[in-house]
Amino acid sequence: MFDLLGLSAQHEMVYRTMLDRPDLNVAGLAEHLAIPLDQVREALDILADLALIRLDPAGGDARVVRPQASLMALLAKVEADVAVRQRQVEATRAAIAAIATAHDQHNRVREGRILDGIDAVRERLAELAHSARAECLSFTTGRGQSADTLEAEGPLNQFALQRDVRIRNVYQDSFRNDPTTLAHARRMASLGAESRTAPTLPMRLVIVDRETAFVPIDPDDARRGALELRSPGVVAGLVALFEQIWRTATPFAEQTVPDDQGLTPHERELIRLLAAGHTDESAARKLAMSVRSVQRTMTSLTERLKAASRFQAGVHASQRGWV
Repeated sequence: MFDLLGLSAQHEMVYRTMLDRPDLNVAGLAEHLAIPLDQVREALDILADLALIRLDPAGGDARVVRPQASLMALLAKVEADVAVRQRQVEATRAAIAAIATAHDQHNRVREGRILDGIDAVRERLAELAHSARAECLSFTTGRGQSADTLEAEGPLNQFALQRDVRIRNVYQDSFRNDPTTLAHARRMASLGAESRTAPTLPMRLVIVDRETAFVPIDPDDARRGALELRSPGVVAGLVALFEQIWRTATPFAEQTVPDDQGLTPHERELIRLLAAGHTDESAARKLAMSVRSVQRTMTSLTERLKAASRFQAGVHASQRGWV
């Protein structure tokens, strides 16, 4: 019971016997407890060290100190030691938590981080424009780039190209109708950048040196910021997505031409979207076109299919292998 106080079972037995039989001397204790005399003396030394008994240096007799005082004092010391130990445990716990947090933050920075707002994204891209070694890949969605975006991107792209960094960008076909973007693409092409267009793109995307990728926090609002991703598996998947779309995209300097079935890329993509259940509105968002443009295109396709309705157009399109 008193092991917390530093007493073994035998020490406690000697102590309790001394409380019950104060008349017994050292030899009497050994005989009463049936234990060797040297073990009794060892127990008495321990009890004396703990101030539970007092030894008479002259006669060798021992006297028990009043238990209420001696035991409670000993317990108070143990409690103080426990309190110190608890504080040490809490301090160690806090240190472990701090190390774990620092490790998690390091991993988050290493694997990726959140760039809050368009300004944070532009600042980070400006850093990478100066440190990029080989290549920058990107998807640009929408109908046209704003003047402030082009103003921010132009000098960075030019600086990277002057350092022999290869720049490849895929725009949506809708950008072909934006004079400002056309002028920007031609200027970048004159410096060595390569641009192509595709009817739809999955998201805005920037990949630098196949090591760091940026995707929007909100695909519908690029100004909210971006996720900077560094996980090799994630970046490799995004590079594969870029290369797949790049292979089928049309160079910006070339006009989009109909395929062997007479469909332009955006016409085929519109048919695919509508066949997949998209409304005119959602298809327009995907293609970065106006709803009116989608409806005009669909009317033209319906006439070419000699169909009397959208439903019949779908049947005829399926029969011709358009979907």
